[in-house]
Amino acid sequence: MISRTLFTDLLIMIFLVALQIFVLNRITLFGKYTPVLYPVFVMFYPFFRNKFQFLALSFLIGLSIDTLMHSGGYNAFATTLIAYFRTLIFRSSTDTSTDFFSFQSLQWTQFLLFLFSSIFLHQLVVQYFEFFKLSRVFEILLNVLVTSVISFIFIIIYALIFKIKQKV
Repeated sequence: MISRTLFTDLLIMIFLVALQIFVLNRITLFGKYTPVLYPVFVMFYPFFRNKFQFLALSFLIGLSIDTLMHSGGYNAFATTLIAYFRTLIFRSSTDTSTDFFSFQSLQWTQFLLFLFSSIFLHQLVVQYFEFFKLSRVFEILLNVLVTSVISFIFIIIYALIFKIKQKV
């Protein structure tokens, strides 16, 4: 197993941003839904590492997506937000009360609940910033739900390919 350093974190970020921009953003399901995968960096970042570095890297990956998509910074805000609340999301998805976190100790249902909660929160923030109008609340909620489900499926495939649950 390769230990993660700042250099490997940056390589993972570059890979995820390139995958999102050059591959996933070209996939449109049902005419308007695009899968989102880059938040896996935040979700699967090791829990025991430096929290300030983690928040800075989370902001940086969101800012990279915003820069390449010419969006107004809401991806940076959303990734930093889920990074900040990741421990709270993890604790509420599981029944753990300790400060030692690991995906290896989770049951699959807890792991899936953590993933879906994280991606749903991310999509809720992104789409409300992107399309916010009070008259479109239900349309935005439907968009968030469908995009979250589609992204959730892609994240599960990513987690299975890279065996995330066994490593982190």
